[in-house]
Amino acid sequence: MEDLSKEFLQKTEKSKVRFDELTDLISRPEILADNREFKKLVKERNSLEGLAEAHIELKKLLQECESCENDFKSETDNEIKALFESEIQNLKTLIEQKVEDIKILLLPKDENDESNAILEIRSAAGGEESALFCLELCRMYSHYAEKCRWKVEYIDMSQTEIGGVKEATILIKGKGAYSRLKYESGVHRVQRVPETESQGRIHTSTSTVACLPEVEDIDFEILDKDLRIDTYHSGGAGGQNVNKVETAIRITYLPLNIVVTCQDERSQLKNKEKAFNILKAKLYDYYQEQRDSEYREDRKSQVGRGNRNERIRTYNYPQGRVTDHRTNLSSYDLDGVLNGGLDEFIDAMILKERTELLQQA
Repeated sequence: MEDLSKEFLQKTEKSKVRFDELTDLISRPEILADNREFKKLVKERNSLEGLAEAHIELKKLLQECESCENDFKSETDNEIKALFESEIQNLKTLIEQKVEDIKILLLPKDENDESNAILEIRSAAGGEESALFCLELCRMYSHYAEKCRWKVEYIDMSQTEIGGVKEATILIKGKGAYSRLKYESGVHRVQRVPETESQGRIHTSTSTVACLPEVEDIDFEILDKDLRIDTYHSGGAGGQNVNKVETAIRITYLPLNIVVTCQDERSQLKNKEKAFNILKAKLYDYYQEQRDSEYREDRKSQVGRGNRNERIRTYNYPQGRVTDHRTNLSSYDLDGVLNGGLDEFIDAMILKERTELLQQA
């Protein structure tokens, strides 16, 4: 165990040295004056903070343990020796726990985990019932964001005549939003009796969720000639401004035929800015997949074709049960889940992923 703990002390030493370098760099005037470089270095520093702290704590524990062992060897009083022996065992337990913590901190990290999250929610199989469930999912994620004290912005929403949602794009703004909501990508299945069902039969419908990180810096260029930008009248509430002014924006990235729309703001300029940010996220996701197919499943893989058998979670209304099929975790608090109680499912997915990575390490 001693050799293993010293090995992990060495593994974290570089992180501690780099963390100290970054702490010094971000305080320099020339870095403070360069906003882009400052953000980049702060992001790197934040990613190393846990390892740097773990290095300090492990080093302290090893020093205390070594000191106790030396005192134990030199002590002649049996009662005091017993106290030292107990303290040594306690320190060794703490060292083992710290090594396990470091193992987790050393696992590969998603560089976008601290980013805001963009959720795309779409109706799939089930027609109007699927669209109504999409509305429930939109509300569920809004409630979850509120619990996490994140900000919710509805970028675009296409509604049906009876109030369902065909598709919606939601921006969730908050530190670490993507790190948790990325596990919501996939097909969500609902089993319930629709309001329009006269004979009380249970229907099965599906909706799809895709989660993308909002990216600030991209390493590719978006050329004006590759964009078609259209303006149109916003739909929904908004008073006279909606009817008279073309504030909504539709941006089409021609090479890949990726279309992004935004009608959240009354200002055309603000809608254009938001739509462009969504486009950057989609292009980032696309090109990242091209560079490394194992990095992350692209949106098409996340949501499949929306068929019932490609589900990640089932919401069974008659039984009041929600089941996540990736972890086999079930909750009988359907109302609580729909009101934003998602932590249990997300934590289970994080644990599953972490366990698999530790087995591969």
